[in-house]
Amino acid sequence: MAVKYVYFFGGGTAEGSGAMKNLLGGKGANLAEMTAIGLPVPAGFTITTEVCTEFYKNNRQYPAGLKEQVEEKLRQVEALMDKKFGDPACPLLVSVRSGARASMPGMMDTVLNLGLNDQTVQGIIRQSGDERFAYDSYRRFIQMYSNVVKGLDGDVLEDLLEQMKEHRGVEEDTALTAADLKELVTLFKNRYREELGEAFPEDPQEQLWGAIGAVFGSWMNPRAITYRKLNNIPADWGTAVNVQSMVFGNMGNDCATGVAFTRNPSTGENLFFGEFLVNAQGEDVVAGIRTPQPINKAGGDGSLPSMEEVMPQSYTQLMEIQQKLEKHYRDMQDIEFTIEKGRLFMLQTRNGKRTARAAVKIAVDMVHEGLISEQEAVLRIAPEQLDQLLHPSLDPKAPKQIIAKGLPASPGAASGEVVFCADEAEQAKAQGRKVILVRIETSPEDIHGMHAAQGILTARGGMTSHAAVVARGMGKCCVSGCGDIKISYDKQQFTDKSGKVYNKGDIITLDGSSGEVMAGLVPTVQPELTGDFSELMTWVDGLRRLKVRTNADTPADAAVARQFGAEGIGLCRTEHMFFDADRIMAVREMILAEDLEGRLAALNKIMPMQKGDFLGLFREMKGLPVTIRLLDPPLHEFLPHGDKELQELAAVMGVAVDRLKHKVEFLHEFNPMLGHRGCRLGVTYPEVYDMQVRAIMEAACELVKNEGYDIVPEIMIPLIAEVKELEILRANAVRVADEVIAQYGVKVSYLVGTMIELPRAALTADRIAEQAEFFSFGTNDLTQTTYGLSRDDAGKFLPLYVEREIFPQDPFVALDQSGVGQLVRMGCEKGRQTRPNIKLGICGEHGGEASSVIFCHNIGLDYVSCSPYRVPIARLAAAHAVLLEQQV
Repeated sequence: MAVKYVYFFGGGTAEGSGAMKNLLGGKGANLAEMTAIGLPVPAGFTITTEVCTEFYKNNRQYPAGLKEQVEEKLRQVEALMDKKFGDPACPLLVSVRSGARASMPGMMDTVLNLGLNDQTVQGIIRQSGDERFAYDSYRRFIQMYSNVVKGLDGDVLEDLLEQMKEHRGVEEDTALTAADLKELVTLFKNRYREELGEAFPEDPQEQLWGAIGAVFGSWMNPRAITYRKLNNIPADWGTAVNVQSMVFGNMGNDCATGVAFTRNPSTGENLFFGEFLVNAQGEDVVAGIRTPQPINKAGGDGSLPSMEEVMPQSYTQLMEIQQKLEKHYRDMQDIEFTIEKGRLFMLQTRNGKRTARAAVKIAVDMVHEGLISEQEAVLRIAPEQLDQLLHPSLDPKAPKQIIAKGLPASPGAASGEVVFCADEAEQAKAQGRKVILVRIETSPEDIHGMHAAQGILTARGGMTSHAAVVARGMGKCCVSGCGDIKISYDKQQFTDKSGKVYNKGDIITLDGSSGEVMAGLVPTVQPELTGDFSELMTWVDGLRRLKVRTNADTPADAAVARQFGAEGIGLCRTEHMFFDADRIMAVREMILAEDLEGRLAALNKIMPMQKGDFLGLFREMKGLPVTIRLLDPPLHEFLPHGDKELQELAAVMGVAVDRLKHKVEFLHEFNPMLGHRGCRLGVTYPEVYDMQVRAIMEAACELVKNEGYDIVPEIMIPLIAEVKELEILRANAVRVADEVIAQYGVKVSYLVGTMIELPRAALTADRIAEQAEFFSFGTNDLTQTTYGLSRDDAGKFLPLYVEREIFPQDPFVALDQSGVGQLVRMGCEKGRQTRPNIKLGICGEHGGEASSVIFCHNIGLDYVSCSPYRVPIARLAAAHAVLLEQQV
């Protein structure tokens, strides 16, 4: 039996359904679903994603039988629409659009008005009675086909259009006459032949297969590849192709086209939100060429009439449809529609892209409205989305010099240097510079620069423009449609409405929540996570099993983490405390001392400082667990390297500079990652670890005795490779801890454990667990030692490895579950064999990455620990882990 590659929809019946998204793509599945529930959808058919997969497997050859299936479905469309493809008397025109299973707005190609030639355009004139409309459609088709199918630079034909408008003394395309557009068609065809060395195709079948091939080809265009990488969409999913009868929004003033969201995609407010244009086609709305009008009075500022006022009957019908769609899909929908001669048609619906703030509000509101459950609401929020909510916004008290105002397209605040080119934005990010990408309007080719920039500012485009939609999906601050500025790419500058010039490299600030553009850098304030967010996180915490701690070295970091819901400290790096200006000299004295007596003298200076650090952390965590890692980095990291610093230290220590310089050189290590660090320092210089344990225990005992705290310090010994190392250092730690407890006369429990960060430690975890009461997996170093990579140096080539799919992703960003993850799994299993109640956690940066957190849940860890700002992300991911487990 032949494989079915093509699925028909139209006239209230559909061969596919909304459940077939993997096969029909999101657009095709939703067109079938909308048709089946009785919405007015122009007839058409979908070529499946399987064809795309076969297309690339077989050197861009289509599978056998596809052509015949397409011809059969095209005849069905012709019968339903009572028109014939390529017929000069009563021509059927079609659109050819992409449709991947995951929404990729603007990333792939579309061709509209396909089927036009010098004969069929006469049929369109007879059908419509409007010569201007027919030739406007024809010139649009030539432009799109030339660019999408033949790869001709869009500016080549656009320049001819601009020249004609200039010669005719008009600004808008709509001001050109039928004769102008007819002449433009001839000019376009002539330029097409000049540029491509062939005539523009007159055969509609050739046009159709050219467009189908171009859409499948666009799956592998650079912007689509970039988008897939940014959003973790597999290349082998492929795209479907949707061929659909054209309906026309540009046939006169009783026609229109628009894009809308069933709720506000920036704020989540339950208000129908969108834009439309009278006498226009779809690309006019998103391209920013004309200023779109608001869907309703509530969504506008009164400067332009809304669809609610201009086309009240169509607006009422659209309101009914959008409510029906939201109830049917039980999610906020992004819809596209066209009105032809007063008749409304639905061209698309999909789950709408939204900001994190909107996602949270919509999910919580839909629970209250009875549309979804609390569990569904939790799953609706991608953990990575929360990153948008957890960073600062502009300080409302800070002075602001507002230079322009546009549309608040994507919320948040961003400051940076002005750049006008996507490539420059990417280069600047690689150099560690923060930039604002300023464009007249963005196009899909700018996606890499948009990703690299802190924020995006465009002079043209509405709330549903490319810049707005993509920025919201990325969580980037964006101000669009800022007509107050005039941009010159040639001069690399823009001017505000007062005439002041801002050059490349000048600092500006954007407020994507208000649409304001400000000169200079504006200070920010921390977010307050209350209201809907707080309610959502209550549901999250009721679901998850995995505890979430934070990596924090100061009381200030600990306080931020507690606000974000941290349940303890999973990693306090004591070496970070050593670098403070008021103690680094004493640390250096300790390292460079010639004997034990000298080291002890220096440690006595450091001891009260360390104790003060731990007092602050314990107080801030109010009895929650605190894991403190003893000194880890190699000693040379603390040492002076310049002559001036060496002279100052020599004076303090009363020794010769040359002698100190010799000692510094002696301590230098060629590969400190694998050198004299971690527990090896504790073995060779036990007095250093003794001082740290004493400081920890004195702080704990004082708070228990004097302030009534209930504290269980967790003392972590790093970089264990052999159980004997831990045996020696544990004995020392217990001796010092018990001495302090006896001295204070209080009861304080404590734990001594280790960080598993070497493959050998994971392999021998059963032996190590004889001495360790807890394991904390240090996945940063475990990744380095497993891969033989330096995190500091691998950035030079890791992006290439990910790009060429040698590595599926950067192993320092997301845990390598099949390699490093298996060492973690083994360490857990072996540790529990020896000590069934051993406490198990993870404290590498992976503790705040969603897929890594889910893996940690699945292998039975007790907690993850991450940076303060990623605590809510880890909490949400841990709840997802439970819900995903229930779905299996």
